[in-house]
Amino acid sequence: MRVMAGSLATVLICDDEPSLRELIRVSLVGPYRFAEADDGEESLVIARRLRPDVVILDMMMPRRNGLEVLAELRRDETLSGTAVIVLTAQPATRDEALRQGADRVMVKPFEPEQITAAVEEVLTERR
Repeated sequence: MRVMAGSLATVLICDDEPSLRELIRVSLVGPYRFAEADDGEESLVIARRLRPDVVILDMMMPRRNGLEVLAELRRDETLSGTAVIVLTAQPATRDEALRQGADRVMVKPFEPEQITAAVEEVLTERR
């Protein structure tokens, strides 16, 4: 796990690909503090400890997939209201992620501006 300094909103980036985590981090310009996880179990541990404002969650990760993490986040009383943006390479998982409570689903590949817009939208909706 890495936490980067910043202010205001905390964004937890959960993806097993370091290059994608970096792309997301550098794409988000603004008052954000970042934490990163490279598998589903670590994602839950960090989310419970930091209580992030937004979780950016890949569907295909080791130790727990994104749908399992999303379901656990929604069951957790302290995290159930956390904004979750799901990333997937499989468009077929879009509907299931939305049914399980994802705020947004983005299909890979995506443009950096799209992730920025999605984070700003879910943070605005939560305020």
